[in-house]
Amino acid sequence: MIIDFHKDFIKAFKKLSPKTKKRFQERLLLFEKDQFNSTLNNHALSGKYQGYKSINVTGDIRAIYGKNAQGVIFVAIGSHSNLYG
Repeated sequence: MIIDFHKDFIKAFKKLSPKTKKRFQERLLLFEKDQFNSTLNNHALSGKYQGYKSINVTGDIRAIYGKNAQGVIFVAIGSHSNLYG
């Protein structure tokens, strides 16, 4: 599976704490092995992000991704309130 990152995702990722960045890297490895591992709480979204899915990074941080012809592309990362509020 090819995993890509949108420029908006990269911009938001750079602003995260080192601890959160490390947690995302751990979750990404888990995602590569099993997208639907229960730890990720992978679920479809509606509204503004209809057609995308979300995984949990930490208790409040979510990473949003969509599928494309090559694999998946992560488009956003941030707190629940920032992404959906």
